[in-house]
Amino acid sequence: MEKATLGGGCFWCLEAVYQEVVGVEEVVSGYAGGEVPNPTYRQVCSGTTGHAEVIQLTFDPEEVSYGDLLRIFFTIHDPTTRDRQGADVGSQYRSIILTHDEVQARVAREVMAEIVEEGLYDDPLVTEVEPLEVFHPAEEDHQDYYRTHRWQPYCKVVIDPKIAKFRQRFGGLRQGRAS
Repeated sequence: MEKATLGGGCFWCLEAVYQEVVGVEEVVSGYAGGEVPNPTYRQVCSGTTGHAEVIQLTFDPEEVSYGDLLRIFFTIHDPTTRDRQGADVGSQYRSIILTHDEVQARVAREVMAEIVEEGLYDDPLVTEVEPLEVFHPAEEDHQDYYRTHRWQPYCKVVIDPKIAKFRQRFGGLRQGRAS
């Protein structure tokens, strides 16, 4: 098993999509990339900790490649808006790939070049790529958020379209266990 740590806006959105990806064994919402030890959701939302809302995936590289995880990542969020995803504004919502080793850093740069060459976006990518220093799991009420709150308006309006986009573009990487 390997780990990947990604931030692309609200962690609830990324968590919901990656829970459907084949080979992903666990998705934990949390915080990384900042200076404050053991931050809380309220602190991170203030935009003063330097942390981004991220997810940390545990995945089987024999079932899904790190490159495919990144291709999904670049499809389900807007990597061209600095410190913003839709109505969510602040550095805690930045597009960031926190790498676990040099191989992941290289693959991240390669996939970003591929996305640019593909012309998926008109504007330049602003995604940061940096080594992961510390991952802080978020509070329990932020874990498995979509599955336990899918009736809420935020889930319907923001998360459902991201899941639909994933299913349409990457249906072959979808697990059968998620609905």
